[in-house]
Amino acid sequence: MFGLPRMMFTEEHELFRQSVRDFIAKEITPFNDEWEKNKMVSRESWLKLGENGFLGIQAPEDLGGMNIQDFRYNAILIEELGLSGCSGPAIGYPLHSDIVMPYILHYATDEAKKKYIPKMITGEYIGAVAMTEPGAGSDLQGMRTSAEDKGDHYLINGSKTFITNGYLSDVVVVAVKTDPSKGAKGISLMLIDRDMAGFSKGKPFEKVGLHAQDTCELFFEEVKVPKENLLGKEGDGFKYLMTELAQERLVVALAAVALGEYMLEETVNYVKERKAFNKSLSEFQNTRFKLAEMTAALEQGRIYCDQLVMLHNEKKLDPAMASAAKYNMTELQCKVADECVQLHGGYGYMWEYGVARAYADARVQRIYAGTNEIMKELIARKILK
Repeated sequence: MFGLPRMMFTEEHELFRQSVRDFIAKEITPFNDEWEKNKMVSRESWLKLGENGFLGIQAPEDLGGMNIQDFRYNAILIEELGLSGCSGPAIGYPLHSDIVMPYILHYATDEAKKKYIPKMITGEYIGAVAMTEPGAGSDLQGMRTSAEDKGDHYLINGSKTFITNGYLSDVVVVAVKTDPSKGAKGISLMLIDRDMAGFSKGKPFEKVGLHAQDTCELFFEEVKVPKENLLGKEGDGFKYLMTELAQERLVVALAAVALGEYMLEETVNYVKERKAFNKSLSEFQNTRFKLAEMTAALEQGRIYCDQLVMLHNEKKLDPAMASAAKYNMTELQCKVADECVQLHGGYGYMWEYGVARAYADARVQRIYAGTNEIMKELIARKILK
C-alpha cells in the first residue's frame, strides 16, 4: 500500500489497534486452522475477547460496557481481524457486537438488556440475528416464521437458515410475522433464548468457504416467548431492520477492504520469492501492473470507507451510502481474490495458502447482508426519488 496517512485516527486509536493486533496474533491466528476443521471458533475465544474488552465496547457502563460511542474503535477491530486473514472470526465477532447487540441496546426492554448485554460483553452469550428463511432471502416480506399472540406470551413457529454464529448462539434476534396480512408492517423482532423449549439448531453447514464460521439452520416449534422479549413495538420490525442494516453493511464493507489488503500482502510476498525463467515473478511487467492496480483500488477503498466511518459517527450514514459501500467493496474483494490466486498460479488453488482460503471466503460477501443486486436497487431508489 502507498501508506497514505489516515487522518481520522488519533494516538489513542493506534494504541487500541496495537492491543487488538497483539491479541489476534496470540489468541486467534494460531487456532484458526483448528477452528476451520471444527467448523466454528471455540467458546474459549469468545471469553478471551470478553476478558480483553473487545466485545460490545459501545454498551453503557452500567451494563458492563465502556460506553465508547466512537465507531472508529469498532472499525479498528474489524480491520485487524480482516488483515489477519482469519475470515471466519472476522465475520462472526463483529456480527455479535456491531450487528446483533445494537438491536438489543436500541429496542429491548430494560429487563432484557440487563439479562443479555452483560453476558454478551463477557463472551458468555453469543449473539446471532435470524432473518433469512429457506423460502425467503432478500425478500423479507416473504418470511413465514410466525408469532401468535397468546396474551402474556407469543408462540413462535418456523425456521431460519444461513445463520451466522447460529450453532453457538445463546441469544438470537429473530424476525417473525405477527400479522401476515399487513406485509412489512406485520413484521416484528423477538429475542429467542438458547434455553427456550422448542428452539433447536441444525448441524453447521458444509460451506464453500468461511469454514471457521458456525453457520446453520434454526428451528422454532411452539417456542413460548414472553412479551418482554419483543424488541420495540409489534409491527415495527421491518423499520428496525432497515435502520440497523446500514451499520451491518458498513461492517461488511470494512471487512472486505481489510481482507483484500491481506490477500494483496500475501501475494506481494509470494511474487518476490517465486521464480520463473530465472527471475522473480515481481520482475514481470504483468505482475507489477496487477499489483499496482490492486494497490490503487484498495487504497481508494480504504479512504472511501474511512469517510463513511466518520459520517456514521456523526449519524449521517444513510442506507444508500452503506449499500454502495457494501456493493463496491465486496466486488473489489472478489476481484482482488481472483487476481491474487492467478498470480500464485497452481499454489493459489492449494488450501494451505492464505489466498486460496481468502478466495473461497470472499464469494459469500456479495450475497449476505443483502445481495449486491439488492444493494444496487437501494442505491437507485435514492438516485431516482
